[in-house]
Amino acid sequence: MQEAQRRSTGKDKSVRISGEESPAVRPADSLTPKEIVAELNRYIIGQDDAKRAVAVALRNRYRRQQLDEDLRQEVQPKNILMIGSTGVGKTEIARRVARIVDAPFIKVEATKFTEVGYVGRDVESIVRDLVEIAISMLHSERMEQVQEKASLAAVERLADIMSEQALQQRPARNHRKTSDQQEDETAAALREAQAVERRRRREHKRLLDLLKTEALEDETVEIEVDPDVDYDEGPTFEFAPGSNPDELQDTLFELFEGMMPRRRLRRRVSVREARRILSQQEASRMVDFDAVVEAAIKRVEDAAVVFIDEIDKTISGDGDGGPDISGEGVQRDLLPIVEGSAVMTRYGPVHTDHILFIAAGSFSKARPSDLIPELQGRFPIRVELQSLTEDDLFAILTEPQNALTKQYEALLATEGLTLTFHEEGLREVARLANQVNQRTEDIGARRLHTILEKVLEELSFEAPDLAGTTAEIGREFVLEKVGEVVDDDDLSNFIL
Repeated sequence: MQEAQRRSTGKDKSVRISGEESPAVRPADSLTPKEIVAELNRYIIGQDDAKRAVAVALRNRYRRQQLDEDLRQEVQPKNILMIGSTGVGKTEIARRVARIVDAPFIKVEATKFTEVGYVGRDVESIVRDLVEIAISMLHSERMEQVQEKASLAAVERLADIMSEQALQQRPARNHRKTSDQQEDETAAALREAQAVERRRRREHKRLLDLLKTEALEDETVEIEVDPDVDYDEGPTFEFAPGSNPDELQDTLFELFEGMMPRRRLRRRVSVREARRILSQQEASRMVDFDAVVEAAIKRVEDAAVVFIDEIDKTISGDGDGGPDISGEGVQRDLLPIVEGSAVMTRYGPVHTDHILFIAAGSFSKARPSDLIPELQGRFPIRVELQSLTEDDLFAILTEPQNALTKQYEALLATEGLTLTFHEEGLREVARLANQVNQRTEDIGARRLHTILEKVLEELSFEAPDLAGTTAEIGREFVLEKVGEVVDDDDLSNFIL
């Protein structure tokens, strides 16, 4: 996101977008729970309880926005705790639901954080990263909004650059002075300047007409690849209370970068490439980065989704200390941001009161009741996701819009190889995946990735040489590729 900030050159405020503020809650938030579940069903098989829970949580956000301001601030989100083994769809449900409503989303592993005082990331970095994601999202949206205007401005600017360079290559005209005419030097200079300006305008008009018809795309032009930056204000150094070492390095980098004048690089590129570069520069000038930050923070506070995975791993097996001694400390550090607090970021404080938190874990060696009581109370909605059956695995291979079979068909089609999956072949893949899951560790639908990759490994390798042919994936083909591996416990433990 720091790159997006530098690209936008927030100090350049020559052109601004006005009256286009994005609402904190996107229009998609008005979807009914049934519509949200129907959308999730396009990508995720089963797990109806979890889908209904997140659908209701999102609908409650829309309902909260319809309340009076006083009551709106009192309504807290109903955070969700998902319980289920790996590969059953916990993360995918949270990620997809965030995409549906175009909300800032971040997935974090609870095991990556440590209690304050230990080496590791602190939990407040979740919110800081979430703000960066939201700014990047909104900045991209604003850039798209002005892309058409930016493209037109880029063509005008490109015509200016090319006309100036064309005039510089032409020799200056020599004006003869008659012996009986003594011209004032100032008047002569003025007439010369007017003549040059007339030539520049004619050249500009000629080049502009050619650029609009894309007749000069393969010509070359020299442009400055860095946008203009105003250095008059000088570098600033802000280190707000509550800042942490994660931000200190970036802040120091920006300080020293601001102290050193940036050399404006010049590159000779094709007109086609120059058009693209200048369009980006013009779009950056048209976007008010300060307004983007303000709107992004509002969107985080009212619409963000945080998915905390492996929350059960923060539960220590005993109270005797050891390597998990900071697990309960992580839970206590999570508590303030989950229940609502102000987290200091480089862009100012961000309030977490209305962020939706979805925690998840397998809880195979612990129970939700083993979490500290205060944290338990902040996840009032609990849903248990069911382990996937053989029929579920078959449905995952055939029904979702992004099914693995459709992905492989599209990938190998780029090489000219046509894949045809037969039902008996996919049922065999589902049976083998279910068999390995039951016999070893149950990793849910992720087992399908492993088995399908093994089944199609040789075809993927030979695909460039098989252009124009069709490969039939039936039951015999599947058994030929992975049957022996599945039957051999030692091999399946290592390969599948």
